[in-house]
Amino acid sequence: MRVLYFHQHFVTPSGTGGTRSYEFARALIGRGHRVTMICGQHQADRMNLPWDDRRRWFRGDVDGIDVIALPIPYSNRDSLVRRATLFLRFALRSVGIAFRERSDLLFATSTPLTAGIPGIALQWAGRRTPFVFEVRDLWPELPRALGMKNPVLLGGMSILEWLSYRCATACVGLAPGIVEGIRRRAPRGRPVALIPNGCDLDLFRPDARRPLDLPGIRPGAFVAGFTGAHGLANGLDAVLDAAAELKRRGRSDIQLVLIGDGNQKDRLVERASRDGLDNVLFLPPVRKTEIARITASFDCGMMILANVPAFYYGTSPNKFFDYISAGLPVVCNYPGWLSELITENACGVVVAPNDPAAFADALCSLAASAEGREAMGRRSRELAAAAFGREALAAQFVEFIERIGAAAATGATATAEQLETVR
Repeated sequence: MRVLYFHQHFVTPSGTGGTRSYEFARALIGRGHRVTMICGQHQADRMNLPWDDRRRWFRGDVDGIDVIALPIPYSNRDSLVRRATLFLRFALRSVGIAFRERSDLLFATSTPLTAGIPGIALQWAGRRTPFVFEVRDLWPELPRALGMKNPVLLGGMSILEWLSYRCATACVGLAPGIVEGIRRRAPRGRPVALIPNGCDLDLFRPDARRPLDLPGIRPGAFVAGFTGAHGLANGLDAVLDAAAELKRRGRSDIQLVLIGDGNQKDRLVERASRDGLDNVLFLPPVRKTEIARITASFDCGMMILANVPAFYYGTSPNKFFDYISAGLPVVCNYPGWLSELITENACGVVVAPNDPAAFADALCSLAASAEGREAMGRRSRELAAAAFGREALAAQFVEFIERIGAAAATGATATAEQLETVR
């Protein structure tokens, strides 16, 4: 089967960010399928792809994946207007590729929501190519919850979301709340699979733990780490609030490390400097192989998001799965399905949102008990291996895609009931 896979933010292990699409594409190839990945330019340099001057894109083989990288750079520091423009540019060029490249199935993953436009275009043109749409965040619920008020943008998102669900042959959701949201809006009987982000058990390993050699880390300090985007949705002021509380208590033995980038980072750095929070360290993004080594050497991982109810059951952050794979206790500052996993498996501490004293208490408690941390870490790794191994989830993904493709090839329609085993 020839699969056209659209992911504007595609990343390989040599880049910085989540590698879900890379792993899933490799799993498809391992089962004998051919995959062409269409992505943006922001990681193309790391993939060393040759430039095609006639087509005006980068194209080449990356570990068996045929990668087309469009020269459309992107940064999460860009303004909202610029990001929206880049998303539309990528989607429009992708439509041309969808019509030109031969395929037996089209797969598109958000974000951005515009990723579904090539699949919508094929369906409108009467093509019989099955279209599978993967939803990583519910739109426009999240932008609205984060304060977006532009009626044009919100209305456009609502229309695009509706069209994507109506035109998709099947959908994949990364969290329970996302799957429920799809089922509420998609036509009745539309197959929907819950396939969350997973754990790279071979890369993120507890036995990789070493003394941290990061700049600014004091010998013997308890280090809580956060790895990921520094955007509005991440709510990282909660970390600075906890740092201020620790500072007030005189707990200089606890340090908080934030690794990543985003449009809120400069403001967070300025606030930390203004408030004298020398117990917070900001570091730039690093490639996945390096972040795995660093993560294993933290004393705990911080799972932080803004206090937005839509996040409670509607997100599947890579960092959480990296933390538990590395055998770390996790401090989570919002309720929902991840906090329930932490509580049920006794692999961390859940604190109430917007409560810096409780956050500081959790860090102090973990710092006081190496034995308790080790026990939580063991249970984290056990949870990772039992429920979220990347290979098992990739196999589940491939099975779902194969069933959709096989049904389309025979002219049948795969129903939700027929795909019950991959929910």
